[in-house]
Order: sequence, then C-alpha cells, then structure tokens
Amino acid sequence: MSDQRTDDLIIIFDTTLRDGGQTRGVDFSAADKQFIAQALDDFGIDYIEGGWPGANPTDDMFFSKDQKLKNAKLVAFGMTRRGGRSVENDPGLNAILNAKTDATCLVGKTWDFHVTTALNIELDENLRMITESVAAAKARGHESMFDCEHYFDGYKANPDYALSCVQAAHQGGASWVILCDTNGGSLPDEVYEIVTATKKAYPDVRLGIHCHNDSGVAVANSLAAVKAGARQVQGTLNGLGERCGNADLITLIPALMLKQGYQTNIPKDKLSRLKPLSKMLDERLNRQSDAHAPYVGDAAFAHKGGLHASAAQKDSRTYEHIVPEIVGNQRSYLISDQTGRSNILARFKEVGIEIDSKDSRIESLISEVKHKEFSGWAFDSAEASFELLARRRLDGVPDYFEIGRFRVMDERRFNARGELVVESEATASILVNGKTHHEAAVGNGPVNAVDTAIRKALSQVYPLLSDVELIDYKVRILPANEQSSGTGATTRVLIEFADSKGQNWRTVGVSTNIIDASVIALSDGMCWKLLHAGVIV
Repeated sequence: MSDQRTDDLIIIFDTTLRDGGQTRGVDFSAADKQFIAQALDDFGIDYIEGGWPGANPTDDMFFSKDQKLKNAKLVAFGMTRRGGRSVENDPGLNAILNAKTDATCLVGKTWDFHVTTALNIELDENLRMITESVAAAKARGHESMFDCEHYFDGYKANPDYALSCVQAAHQGGASWVILCDTNGGSLPDEVYEIVTATKKAYPDVRLGIHCHNDSGVAVANSLAAVKAGARQVQGTLNGLGERCGNADLITLIPALMLKQGYQTNIPKDKLSRLKPLSKMLDERLNRQSDAHAPYVGDAAFAHKGGLHASAAQKDSRTYEHIVPEIVGNQRSYLISDQTGRSNILARFKEVGIEIDSKDSRIESLISEVKHKEFSGWAFDSAEASFELLARRRLDGVPDYFEIGRFRVMDERRFNARGELVVESEATASILVNGKTHHEAAVGNGPVNAVDTAIRKALSQVYPLLSDVELIDYKVRILPANEQSSGTGATTRVLIEFADSKGQNWRTVGVSTNIIDASVIALSDGMCWKLLHAGVIV
C-alpha cells in the first residue's frame, strides 16, 4: 500500500459516551458521562460525542448541562430526517439540532440495500435526506458532520450510489464525511482500497473512519484508512461498543503517534496518561481491566521467560517495542516456573532486596519457586507472596503472628419474614507474642467471615490492619498432577488488597481445602502490610 498522506494531523473523535453505552453490561449515568467527558477533554481529544439528544433521559440530562470543555468540541449524534418528512416536521432531528453543542454528527444510509429494504424509500429521497439534514445542522450554527452508515458494504454492492451519498453530504456543507464499517466485516486491504477510491473521487472532501471490531481488525482497518487519506479517526476508550466493540483509541492513538509519526492535538507528554485514562474508565464501570491490552495492560511489558528477562535487562529493545513509561506503563519481571536468575534479580531490585548476583541461595530459591508453581502456586499474579517467600529465605520476615485454629460454619435458613438467609460464622485463634487472641465474626460467605475474624483478632495488636480492604478474590480449581496424593483437586486462591494510601498488593494460597488456601493468602496479605509499614516485633 502506498501512503496517501497529504498532511500529518489526525483528528481524534471519541464515541465512548454513545457507542460505549451500547456495550453489553455498560450503563452510563449522566454523572459518568460528565466525568468521562472531562477526562477526555483534559487528555486532548478533539471531538467528544455525548450521545443522542431525545433518545433517553440520561442523554437529555447530560446535554442540558454546560460541560465546560476547554479543548474538545461536544457533539450531538442522531439520524437524518425521516423519509417523506421535512426537516421542520421531524421532532427527532430537531432534538439534535436544538442541542447546545458545538457540532452534530448525523448518520444516514449509504448502502442501497438498506435504503430500499430497511427504510423502504427511493434512493434519490435518501440523498435529499442527507443533504437537507446536514445543511439544517449547519444553518443552526453547528459544525455539521455526516456518518456514512454501512459505507464499505454499500460500496462493494453499488459503488456509484455509495459515492453519491458522500457527495450529498458534501453538498449539504458537511465539514467531515465519516466512512463507517458498521458491520465490522471488512478487512484492511478492502478498507484501504475503498477509502483510496473515495478520496480520488472527491479529493476536496475531508474523510473520517469509523470501524467496528467484529472481524477483530478495527484498529488495523482504521490505520489502513488513515494511510489511504482519512484524517479523522473515530473510536472508543478500551474498544467499548456494541457486539464486539469499536476501534480502541487507547491502541490507535499511540500507534498513530509513535509508530507512524502522525501528529494529533494530544500533546506527546500526555501520552503517559493513556494507562490512567484506560483504568479510569474500567474503574468507573466497575470492570476488570484487560491485563493483556496493548500498550496499557499490566502484562504488556511483563517478562516471564528467563531468556526474555535476561535480554530485556541488558537492553529493553530486545523484547519491548516501545519504552513503557511513554504510555504510562512500566516494565515488570514475573516469577513462575519459567523463572531464571535474571527474573529473580530483577524482582529483587523492584522490591528493594539487595543480594550478590552470585549468591548460592538464588538457585535454591529458583528451585523452590518452580516446585511451588508445579504444585499450583502462581507468583506472577501474586508479587506480595513472592516477596515474602524470598525475604523469608534470605533475610527473614518478623514473626508478626501465627494463625492457630479456625472454624467456619454455614447456615441456610428463613427469617421471620420468610426470606432466605445464607450466612457464615467463623472463629479464629491468632497467636501474637505468645498471647492467644480468639475472635468470631459473621460474614456473607466463609472467606469474608474468616477474613473478618482474623482481622478483628490482629487489629487488637496491629490497629493499622483495620485499614486493609480485600478488593478482589479469585478461586481456581486445579486438576490433580502427577505428584498429588489421591485424586483430589488443588484449590488456588488469589486475593488483592488495598489500603487508604492507595497501595495495592496481591497474594496467593494453595491447598486442597478452599478455606485453608484462603487463609494462607489472607495471612500473606496482612504480613506484607505490616512489613511495608515498618512494624517491628
């Protein structure tokens, strides 16, 4: 593919607040939209599509408030006028035209099959709908843009008609005409060829690209369109969107700026906010972030294989395509059954353990880690447990406490109102400095009950542990391996903790009993907190 670049500035158009709201399991509130819009504006996004005025109360509330954007233009989305109606007599269109926004982006059919089958109107009437609606938005003082729905399917079926829709929008005064792969079924070579042909037919029309990810190539399709001459890119944060999602701006923006040398209105020093921006959205939606997301995932620059880790420490370019800090990420070295001396030394450096690289204890630690991994432990996801394991073998960890006996009882009953109640009660005995502390607690599950009982006992001696919160709990049942005694499966528990200082840490526990595995992980979590708080026994 030859590069049709005529200028280096790419305009970024975010559709998270509209397309993202169509994601399965995502339901934005007006407050969510306002918060995300401010974050996008601060990052440097050019256009923020807020939603569809008149479509629902949430969007109406969002557009009724002054968003006070400093950098971005706020965009209202909606359809062209309906067939057989004038602009003035179409309430849906007028809700968009009356919105207090900088711009509008109207969508219309560009596939003749949709025009005659879905809309059941004449092809020429659809062209008039496009021109008149775009012109009406411009006349109301908006910057007027047009989305060519199903453009690539339409072009394949009837290129002349698809091109006539582009012309109709241009005649109406559209500042941008955006070509949409609405079904997400096109591939990069097709996108490149069709955008190239469209640009050749209408060289004065500013083209944009809007891709869905149904074939898994929305980002690639967007890059192909830019290479062919599109200068506006639409997408969503973290690839949110209907069905398989939309083109992911978190991946697209660094690809455009770092890989292909294009300019955007996002300052380069703000690229370090990419990961925080991605995590902000997930946290706002109460979703687990994708650890393997390009550029910003926790695993994006994580080295697990010993050979890779060794080379990366000598020169990170051996196994990293960019410097992770540029996009707000960081390099990490994982501990696992593939661990080598390089991984261990790199992890020691991260946690502040000083040791001679030739120390013979390193080999025994590597051997122990590999044996534990074979038995079901997973230190690559539990860095706190690895640190404690290493320190216990090297320089020691204070004996803060010892967990003695614990017992859990579950009860399922109906209360006086006939409501089903399921609760757990746990008792735990903790030995601290030769003194036993015995506590009981009720929880909404056995692990919650045990955690609460242990915490109550420990907080009597270590009040700072009352600040620790269990924020994630994962259980995996592992099949018995060749070294297992009997046929019972092993349970692995991963727990993530947090405190008010913003620290997060993860621990692991393994046992044939789920409660015992949980207690092991809970114990490590409390020990790690005490160790890093500098508590002295």
